[in-house]
Amino acid sequence: MQVATRDGPWAFAAYQAIRARLPAPGQPGASTRAPDLKAVADPFDLILLDAYGVLNVGERPVQGAVERMLALRRAGKRLCVVTNSAGYPKRLMMERHARLGFDFAPHEVASSREALLAHLSGDRRHWGVMLSPEHGDEDLGGLSLRFLGDDPKDYAAVDGFLMIGSAGWTAKRQALLESAVLRDPRPVLVGNPDLVAPREDGLSLEPGHFAHRLADKTGCEPRFFGKPFPEIFDIAVSRLGSPPDPARVLMVGDTLQTDVLGAQALGFKTALVLGHGMLKGMDCARACADSGIFPDFVLERT
Repeated sequence: MQVATRDGPWAFAAYQAIRARLPAPGQPGASTRAPDLKAVADPFDLILLDAYGVLNVGERPVQGAVERMLALRRAGKRLCVVTNSAGYPKRLMMERHARLGFDFAPHEVASSREALLAHLSGDRRHWGVMLSPEHGDEDLGGLSLRFLGDDPKDYAAVDGFLMIGSAGWTAKRQALLESAVLRDPRPVLVGNPDLVAPREDGLSLEPGHFAHRLADKTGCEPRFFGKPFPEIFDIAVSRLGSPPDPARVLMVGDTLQTDVLGAQALGFKTALVLGHGMLKGMDCARACADSGIFPDFVLERT
């Protein structure tokens, strides 16, 4: 993870710059203002939740989010976290949710890492992976992997590239990747499409940021897994029994170009949270107008 000194307006502009690579907007919502999720949850059977900016900011729970989840469960709502956080194994993700006070079960957490691995099931190619080697190949589906570092030979020796986690990624490694793809074009799959994520000390630069930079520099066409692309939503919904009525599914997120855009494309209702995520302190109405993405609800907090 690299923490950016840049702010929400910078991140919003960065998302605007890559709109051509994102899905088209769905049916615009009314952007009805409400204080919190409690005020809008009643008509919905299934509530999908982004993590960063909705449930937590870095390693801290959003104030009131734990209690809100418990209240939704008592009201009979089905919950599922739909997260582009992909840099560490599911085991650690579940431990982290528990440490922050949430009671999600494994089937109630769908990640972009899982969407990528589902696509690669049975794949025999040798991949160079953008990911900290701290946890080895745990939870990586038995793929043939080479962790990318500072040796140019690693970039030449693989059949393609997986961009999963940005912890430890450097300008030097990005330059090596760009040179390798220019010299020998190969598939690039991205397990976290986010450009940034809200942390305690700023916005971290996520794999999507580096993937789009790679595309701009080399002309390659990365394939993305995670919001706003459909595979992660398919995983979340398929784990929860019979397919729900899309009109009774609510996606709650902090980013127009990932959470809202992806859910609207599937006919889900959407709620944008302003208090802790990328748009904190920004003019929401202007952001919606500039992006052409209008959620059904705009919430001050979770």
